Amino acid sequence: MSELNSAQLIVYSPTDDSCTDRESQDLGGDNKKVRRREKNRIAAQRSRKKQTQKADKLHEEYEKLEQENTALKREIRKLSEEVKHLSEALKDHERICPLIHCAMNFVTTPRPHPDVLASCLPRDGQSEVS
Repeated sequence: MSELNSAQLIVYSPTDDSCTDRESQDLGGDNKKVRRREKNRIAAQRSRKKQTQKADKLHEEYEKLEQENTALKREIRKLSEEVKHLSEALKDHERICPLIHCAMNFVTTPRPHPDVLASCLPRDGQSEVS
């Protein structure tokens, strides 16, 4: 033990709470590590919270778009039914409309006077065009 110099030995004295320079460097390094780990932990928590908020926002937007999509599909269905109904009404009307079947409608000249059109209309007591 005489071969070891005093700088290499770390001796704790129960009555002395002070430590050597090397110990204080180690403790300072440990404090830096602890502070760095704490900062890293806080940054990781912040990052996870931000990711969660972003995911929540995307989920809310997704649900809103799904609702909008459902409403638009409902409107498309309604409008398609209306088109079908109006098409059927038009077909029914075309079968009985005397103006459509009048020979004057196939002429490319300007429309005749309303009195002439009245001649295409069925008179009381006449049967409709079939």
